[in-house]
Amino acid sequence: MATKKKTTSSAPAKGLNGAAEPSRTTGTPEARETARLLLEIEAIHCRPDNPYIFTSGRASPVYIDCRKLISFPEARAKIMGYALKAIDKEIGWNKIDVVAGGETAGIPFAAFLAALAKKPMIYVRKQPKGFGRMAQIEGDLKPGKRVLLVEDLATDGGSKLVFIDALKKAEAKVTDCFVIFHYGIFPQSVETLAVAGVKLHALATWWDALEAAEKHKYFDEKGLAETRAFLQAPEQWSANHGGRPPAPRPTLGR
Repeated sequence: MATKKKTTSSAPAKGLNGAAEPSRTTGTPEARETARLLLEIEAIHCRPDNPYIFTSGRASPVYIDCRKLISFPEARAKIMGYALKAIDKEIGWNKIDVVAGGETAGIPFAAFLAALAKKPMIYVRKQPKGFGRMAQIEGDLKPGKRVLLVEDLATDGGSKLVFIDALKKAEAKVTDCFVIFHYGIFPQSVETLAVAGVKLHALATWWDALEAAEKHKYFDEKGLAETRAFLQAPEQWSANHGGRPPAPRPTLGR
């Protein structure tokens, strides 16, 4: 077990080749605190001896479940407060007409943000529901509205294209996507969305989480070492630990 605070070693976690890749973290106090809060509520797990296998086929020593945040009011309030300010700084709430949540994990976070910003909210299904109006978008969305897509996290960014395409078919203007947590290790996550004319924004990345895990001793030495190795070369680490190359379809990732 490499996740819980001081579980496998009573000695302080030493710096592995220095600080936790500070050049790859977001560098903001909000990012560091977001990562710490996610570790505190055990939304971030480290299991290098029994890697997680994702739907993409990749193997990973770490796993994050941002959805757990909805059950912790204090941590949720702090993180959503950071999100509200980050969006205003990076995009501007005056440039956003509607907040859209992606099915299903993005829906609660879109709802929290829409309430804080006093903006209308909608949500987008992965595919039309198959009966009735055959709707893929739920809520009221008028053509030409500027929509912010909200999700819990992004890995390679592929699944965001499904929601973006649905919104654009409804004649919405989509130029930005916000997530609580961005893996920050797959270049295609930014590139894929950029091709669609969408910029990805996030509060924290795995580099922020690694820095917080080391500073606050949430991971043991092996957990820190294996997480760092994964972040530096995710595809290689995956291949060496039972993972398979992701299928060449952008919608498999998050």
